Amino acid sequence: MNSDIKTVDAQVLPASHPLQDGRTSSSRLITTYQGVRGQVTPVWFMRQAGRSLPEYRSLRIGTEMLDACLDPAMASEITLQPVRRHGVDAAIFFSDIVVPMKLAGVDVTIVPGRGPVLAHPVRTAADVRALPALDEAALSPIADAVALTVAALGDTPLIGFAGAPFTLAAYLVEGGPSKDHLAARTLMHSDPTAWAELMEWTATITGAFLRAQIMAGASAAQLFDSWAGALSLADYTSKVAPASAQALSSVHGLGYTSASGSPAGDARTVPIVHFGVGTGELLKAMHDVGADVVGVDYRIPLDEASRRLGGTVPIQGNIDPALLAAPWPVLEAHVVDVLERGLTAPAHVLNLGHGVPPETDPAVLTRLVEFVHARSTDA
Repeated sequence: MNSDIKTVDAQVLPASHPLQDGRTSSSRLITTYQGVRGQVTPVWFMRQAGRSLPEYRSLRIGTEMLDACLDPAMASEITLQPVRRHGVDAAIFFSDIVVPMKLAGVDVTIVPGRGPVLAHPVRTAADVRALPALDEAALSPIADAVALTVAALGDTPLIGFAGAPFTLAAYLVEGGPSKDHLAARTLMHSDPTAWAELMEWTATITGAFLRAQIMAGASAAQLFDSWAGALSLADYTSKVAPASAQALSSVHGLGYTSASGSPAGDARTVPIVHFGVGTGELLKAMHDVGADVVGVDYRIPLDEASRRLGGTVPIQGNIDPALLAAPWPVLEAHVVDVLERGLTAPAHVLNLGHGVPPETDPAVLTRLVEFVHARSTDA
């Protein structure tokens, strides 16, 4: 991790935290995130919780997306479902990147088939200054859901997640999903002061959202920048990266002492992953904001991604989600290629190069996990 980014004084996690009491500190996922390559490649899938699972669809009947995210028992159950079914090496907390905006009081809904939609887009300096502050007490449903989940996971780590400041800002300015994020990029340059204030706001709320998950028991953190691929490297570095660093500073320095005998050693901090879509040209800059691990989407081979990162950074990725519907021999060959390219990095967590498509056959994911675990053991 870039030591220059650590702006928060070191803090010790609670004694009951799964990293602190040893439940997850020696797990495949955590040691791999820390750069230790084991005999078995850990695997989990972005958007594994929900969407493709029939048990998820059954549970969600009659419940709006954001209501499900804010129901601790439901959010916990949805998070646990893919761990039970697929045998993945980690759970990813079921929520949505706009949840902290909702909890702050922003009028946002998730429209099925479209995504987050805001009643009042943020287009001017006055709009930015009218954004409400997030009362951290409002995050209690998130902490409760994480605590319930961690209690049921045992030695399987939970990954906390949050949306990166630019992606949240893009939704706020555009008023919903966009193909080119033109309005957000225009505001970035036409009113730099308003843009800086907007990024400060999004960094603050998403950082608090991420921190609440870690303090409640999540063993790793992942920051998603879904729309950063729309930016040039220059714009990302000057107009976006500082806010991402600010968001991650909320979980920097959260330390623990790993269990005796762990290959991770003694004093450690919660590992941080940074992932973006279409961000092959931004990988090093995304690492430099304070990440330990960089997630790579399907558009760039892992060995090339590792080269761009200097060959010193653990990586995560990057199966093409489209191939989950291909014949098994095609998918198998692709997975083998991804695993072999991942050997160029210090350590590798197998994942998708984006999320699980809703139409994916769950049996394919289960078979893929079994294949990766068996192949890694034999290698």
